[in-house]
Amino acid sequence: MNKLRPYERKVFYYETDKMAVVHHSNYIRIFEEARMHYLTEAGLPFEKIEEMGILMPCLALDSSFKRPLVFDEPFAVYMKMDKFNGATIHLVYKVVSRRSGEICAEGSSTHCFTDMNMKPLRTKHSHPELYATIAQYLNYEYDF
Repeated sequence: MNKLRPYERKVFYYETDKMAVVHHSNYIRIFEEARMHYLTEAGLPFEKIEEMGILMPCLALDSSFKRPLVFDEPFAVYMKMDKFNGATIHLVYKVVSRRSGEICAEGSSTHCFTDMNMKPLRTKHSHPELYATIAQYLNYEYDF
C-alpha cells in the first residue's frame, strides 16, 4: 500500500468572489481535484479506471464551511474513503489552511461504479483488481 499525500495547492484568483473569499461552488471542484489526486496516489489514475470501462458518477454531495479561504492561501485537502461495498463508495473531505492549520471546509461525496452505458457494476466480481486496490485504502488515515 502506498503512503498517500494530501492534495495541496493555493487558491486561484478566479475562485474568489466579490467578498475576496473562495466562492462556495468552488469547493465542489476542489473536492473533485482531491478525489482525482487520491485515486492517482492509490495507483488508480482516473484514465486507468476509464480504460477499464468504468465510470464513477456522483450520487450525492454535501459540504459545510467553517472559515473562508482567500486568494493565494495555501491549503491541503485530506480525503478518506469511509464506506465501500464494491458498488458505491463514500468519501469524506477536510480542507485545511496551510497558514493557520484551521479546517476551512468539510464535505463528502458518494459515487457509484458503472460501465460506459451507465449500467451499475459490482467491482468485486467485475473488476477484482480495482476492488482490492480500493479496499486496501478504506479508512486510510493520513499522518498530519
